[in-house]
Amino acid sequence: MALARALSSLRASVLSRISIPVSGNSLQTAGASASLKFWRGFAEGTYLDKAEVEERVLKAIKNFDKVDPEKVTPTAHFQKDLGLDSLDTVEVVMAFEEEFAIEIPDSEADKIMSASDAVSYISAHPHAK
Repeated sequence: MALARALSSLRASVLSRISIPVSGNSLQTAGASASLKFWRGFAEGTYLDKAEVEERVLKAIKNFDKVDPEKVTPTAHFQKDLGLDSLDTVEVVMAFEEEFAIEIPDSEADKIMSASDAVSYISAHPHAK
């Protein structure tokens, strides 16, 4: 926890000193757009677009055999709304790991109890693809 606070403080310090000039013409090139997306993501603490992550998370949940796709919403709780037990939840988290090519530590996986939890975690993960 102390490491997370230190990193957050360091990030805030770095961001307070970064200046990126932006003009209307510079946004017309694909390279500038990609660069701005990266910096926006860095500044917000996210790397993948949250809307894209949400779409992919919901699709992964809907593809899980034990889930009624009709019940899947962006705020669906795995146990309360979808009727998944703890083992099912582990399998869903493993599906997220595969979908986004990341490894979610057990300590973090235990905190992912809903679609919105998954979206928040994955969109802030620096290696999610």
